[in-house]
Amino acid sequence: MHEENKGAANECGKIRSGTQNEAALLALMEKTGYNLVQENGQRKFGGPPPGWEGPPPPRGCEVFVGKIPRDMYEDELVPVFERAGKIYEFRLMMEFSGKFIGVCVSLDNCRLFIGAIPKEKKKDEILNEMKKVTEGVVDVIVYPNATDKTKNRGFAFVEYESHRAAAMARRRLIPGTFQLWGHTIQVDWADPEKEVDEETMQRVKVLYVRNLMISTTEETIKAEFNKFKPGVVERVKKLRDYAFVHFFHREDAIAAMSVMNGKCIDGASIEVTLAKPVNKESTWKQHFNGQISPGSENLLGFPNKEEGHQKSIGKPASLSVRLNGQRSPGPPEIERCTYQFFPGIKLTPISVYSLKSSHFSSAAMHLEYFCNKNNWAPPEYYLYSTTSQDGKILLVYKVFIPSIADSSQSYFMPDKLCTTVEGAKELAAQFTLLHL
Repeated sequence: MHEENKGAANECGKIRSGTQNEAALLALMEKTGYNLVQENGQRKFGGPPPGWEGPPPPRGCEVFVGKIPRDMYEDELVPVFERAGKIYEFRLMMEFSGKFIGVCVSLDNCRLFIGAIPKEKKKDEILNEMKKVTEGVVDVIVYPNATDKTKNRGFAFVEYESHRAAAMARRRLIPGTFQLWGHTIQVDWADPEKEVDEETMQRVKVLYVRNLMISTTEETIKAEFNKFKPGVVERVKKLRDYAFVHFFHREDAIAAMSVMNGKCIDGASIEVTLAKPVNKESTWKQHFNGQISPGSENLLGFPNKEEGHQKSIGKPASLSVRLNGQRSPGPPEIERCTYQFFPGIKLTPISVYSLKSSHFSSAAMHLEYFCNKNNWAPPEYYLYSTTSQDGKILLVYKVFIPSIADSSQSYFMPDKLCTTVEGAKELAAQFTLLHL
C-alpha cells in the first residue's frame, strides 16, 4: 500500500486511522465471509466467494473501474458494486485520486506482442524460448517476411492460457529489462481485433488473403481464385503481401476460402479468411481531419493493423471506454489534454515505436511508426518549391520509401502545394500512408 494511503476518510469526512481502517475491513470480511489477501501489488477480495461451486465466471464478466479516490477502501466500495450482483472477485489497486469513477468492460486479453525478435528464428524456436521464460504459453503466431519467406517479420504474438498468465508474462518481459537471444525485446499487449457482429459477418463476400509474394499480381490472384469455379471473382485489391478478393456471391466466397486456404501461389503458402468490414467512420479519418477520400480507408498504413503487420491480433473485445486518460467513449481519439504529475509517480523509459499508433497526432509520425513496425528504413523526404502568381513560395515534399524501392511505386508526392514546410511534410506523409 502506498504511504499516503495509510489513512482513509470516513463517511463524515474525518481522517480514519490505520486501526479504524483495519477494523472496517475485518468487519467486512466477517459480514461477507470473503477472504482478503494482498498479492502482486493488489488486494484481492474473494475469488472465489464463500460457498462458490463450479468454474469461475467466463470471460466478459469483469469490469474495470478507474479514478477511485485513494481514501476509499473495500468496506465502502464492495457494497456499491454488490448492488449490481454477486461479486466473484474484487481486486483493488491504489493508483487514482480525486475524480469521478468510470466503469467499462475489462479487456480480458490473453495475447502479447513481442517485437525485435531475430528474423531468422522459426516458430518452434520462439515457442520453446517463450515457454522457458514465461508460464502458461499456449501458442505463438509468426508471419513470414514480406520479401523473404524464409525469415519472420521481426515480431510474434504469444497466446497464453489466461489473462493473468499473459499479465504476469508481460510484467516479467518489461522492455529494457529482458533479452531473448541477446536482443532487448519489445513487449506490449496485442491490440484487440475489431469486433464485428455475427449478422454483419454473415453478409461478407470478401476474402482476406495473407502471405502473398510481393511480386504476385492482382491478375494472378484473380485467376487462381477463379480456377475452382470460373467467373466468381468480381475484383481483387492487392496491398504489399496481402489482398482482398471480392466475390459476386457469398456462397462462392465461402467455398473458395475452404479450397484456397493453404494453397501455394507463386511459391508462397497463403492464408485465407473472411475479411472484416471496414469501419467507414474510422479513427484515421478523424486523425487526418476528414481529408481521406471516400473508399480509401482500407488503404491507410494500418488497415486493421494485422494487415499492416502491427501488433494487432489480440482476442476480440467490446471495450469502448478506458479511463484515466487512456481512451474516451466511442472511437479512440488522440488525447490532447494534460494530467497532473503527482510526486512519486514511477516513470519507465520507453521507445516511441512501442506506443500505439493512436498516440500520434502527426501523419509524419504515423508514417515513421509504420515503417519502423514493418522493419523498414525510415522514410526520406525531398523538398521542392515553386512560386505562385502572387509571388508566394509554395512547397511540396516527395517521399521515398527505401524498403520498397524494388516495387512498382516507392516515391509518393501529393498534388497540392503548401505555404509552410510543416504543412507540406504533413500532407506528403498523409498521401504516402493512403497509398502504401
